[in-house]
Amino acid sequence: MNTEALFESIKNRDTAGLKAILAEHPRLAEAKDQRGFTPLILATYFDNEAATKVLVEHHAPINDKDASGNTALIGVSFKGNIAFADYLIKNGADLNAVNNNGTTALTFATQYDKIDIVKLLLQHKADTTIKDNNGKTALDYAIEKKFDAIVALLK
Repeated sequence: MNTEALFESIKNRDTAGLKAILAEHPRLAEAKDQRGFTPLILATYFDNEAATKVLVEHHAPINDKDASGNTALIGVSFKGNIAFADYLIKNGADLNAVNNNGTTALTFATQYDKIDIVKLLLQHKADTTIKDNNGKTALDYAIEKKFDAIVALLK
């Protein structure tokens, strides 16, 4: 089956269609589109909570990466969606996965001043010592950007 229908159902918020496709073709939960997005990454990107839950229930690989090496958790940390981040973590998301630039969810949350995500990641013991390809930790970025509240959390 063409993965296009699966990805369209996610984009169009067609939860019934998504469920029907996965019932007939369960392995499509592991598919990737032409840009390397997984269904789960796409669902979180479009803030589609229903699709996210359906995909997790259908065993979509929670830590699969897109072409840039981002996981769903890294993506939601950049966007700042605390509900998605919490849901992904509770369902086994790797807190310390790194993308192609060595960036983690904690680094992205810090760089984009998403303090609630930073708090959540720290509560779940995200590694604060991971350095990206520029040799910087999340704390380095917080200091550089003068995000004092995040600096205090990371110290």
